[in-house]
Amino acid sequence: MAGTLNPTKTRQALRTSARVSLEVLLVLLMTAVSLWILGRMWSVIWPLVVALLLTTLTWPPVRFLRRHGWAPALAAATVTVAFLLIAAGIIVLIVVPVSSQSGELATGVVEGIQHLREWASGPPLNIGDDQVTSALDTAVARIQNSVNDIVTYAVTGVSTVVNGIVTTVLALFLMFFFLKDGPRFLPWLTGQLPGRFATDVPAVTARSWDTLGAFVRSQAFVGLLDAVFIGLGLWIVGVPLVLPLAVLTFVSAFVPIVGALFAGFVAVLIALVSNGWTDALIVLAIIIAVQQLEGNVFQPMIQSRGLGLHAAVVLLAVTLGGSLAGIVGSLLAVPVAAILAVVWNYVKDQLSDPDPVVEEPPVPDDPGVAEPA
Repeated sequence: MAGTLNPTKTRQALRTSARVSLEVLLVLLMTAVSLWILGRMWSVIWPLVVALLLTTLTWPPVRFLRRHGWAPALAAATVTVAFLLIAAGIIVLIVVPVSSQSGELATGVVEGIQHLREWASGPPLNIGDDQVTSALDTAVARIQNSVNDIVTYAVTGVSTVVNGIVTTVLALFLMFFFLKDGPRFLPWLTGQLPGRFATDVPAVTARSWDTLGAFVRSQAFVGLLDAVFIGLGLWIVGVPLVLPLAVLTFVSAFVPIVGALFAGFVAVLIALVSNGWTDALIVLAIIIAVQQLEGNVFQPMIQSRGLGLHAAVVLLAVTLGGSLAGIVGSLLAVPVAAILAVVWNYVKDQLSDPDPVVEEPPVPDDPGVAEPA
């Protein structure tokens, strides 16, 4: 026979559940308020985020110059000017041809989707044309609308262009100051914070900076390798739009898992439309081979320390970031998740009890000789 409920234990369980629920609601409320504040301050936060990402890429040469006797301001200025020259060269040599072929690229994707629809509706699949056609037509319409919106914004969006220029200029100035005065930040922060915050906040900041730098530099280099190898394979096969597809591969590398799938999907579609099924399958094999090299060779060799995130967490973070903030959210989702993991691990370490020290019994000099009684 089942025993009766203990009223005291029941009330205690209900009080505990109510307290935990209230605490969770307060955390969710504070999270919502924080996100709202970030949204209102996005015009300031976005240049700061861009500057931090650029600083992680340009800090190694600045550190090298400073270790060889260069003044901080001179090293930061030299690297900043070199970065601007490299960026200008990329714009002239790559971005201009890519922008001139972006319409052709979008048209190729749409035609590839149409080819897939026709193939799926015929043998051997014989999928019904009602729902498939409706879903694919919706996807095609969205792609076309997105292309039209991009063209419209590029032509008439004067305010968007101005905001982009202001963001870029502000990010470059912030990057220069981060490169020049970055090592002074943690000592200054330690002196400004009271009590234990003077130890905890700088420690978390230093770990977060290391994690962010490792992520950005490794993803940039791996993306460059992917773009070179996949672009070379597309060029050998004879697929058109090699340069736009290589650039798309490089940019997509900053969105783990989802980015690689998207860039590969676009490349296969372009090969299918322009060269047929045989070359499309060859391109698919090339992309799979490069992705396997990336996952099993490039990443372990280049990324000395992992982000400590499971692949499922990365996928969920990218999905959530994309649903909340579009492309920007997808780009920032993984580094933000990695930084949150750093904060959580630090808090967990601080709240955990130290492992008990087990003292081993003393060992006599000669275990084979018994001590006298």
